[in-house]
Amino acid sequence: MSKKTLAILTVLIALILDQIIKIYVKTHFYLGEEVVVFDWFRIHFTENNGMAMGFEFGGKLGKLFLTLFRIVAVTAIVYWLVNLIKTKTHTAVITAVALILSGAIGNILDSVFYGVIFNSPQHTPATLFSDEANGQFFFGKVVDMFYFPIWQGNLPEWFPFIGGDPFKFFQYIFNPADAYISIGVALLFIFNKQAFPKEEKMANA
Repeated sequence: MSKKTLAILTVLIALILDQIIKIYVKTHFYLGEEVVVFDWFRIHFTENNGMAMGFEFGGKLGKLFLTLFRIVAVTAIVYWLVNLIKTKTHTAVITAVALILSGAIGNILDSVFYGVIFNSPQHTPATLFSDEANGQFFFGKVVDMFYFPIWQGNLPEWFPFIGGDPFKFFQYIFNPADAYISIGVALLFIFNKQAFPKEEKMANA
């Protein structure tokens, strides 16, 4: 399999899986509903109105800026990926960048389209292509569902800054697109010499 084919398949498969899971959750769960798969793994439907991990960014104008910034970032990642393929970079690096691209596009689709293709009921699942959908393009919310509350309790007093405080690991709720980005970044960290060969040479000069 060529590196170009690998990159295209990685992006397509990852994107399709991301959207299938998000659409299923949004149309089968009401907001805030939780299903316990294991005590440490739950499907908890929430929506992210801002950045990753639920952070907000400057209200409605900030939301628009963030979505537009993501679109610009995706353009840069596509350019980077094309160059990596042309220079026949290590397969792991191409896979990493393809995963990051998939994650970025996946969350952009939510932000751009979900506000106009779903309605927003309070206590029932949403309906796809509903006549009641009255949102705006670029102002949709990102769907999150994976929740891993592996451990919770009070940290030891000697722990820096937050010692003695209640703590939960892992408290953030995320989606497949977020996972793709995290895996891609981890791969780039592992294969950093192959990903950034010029920078590595300059540092050693």
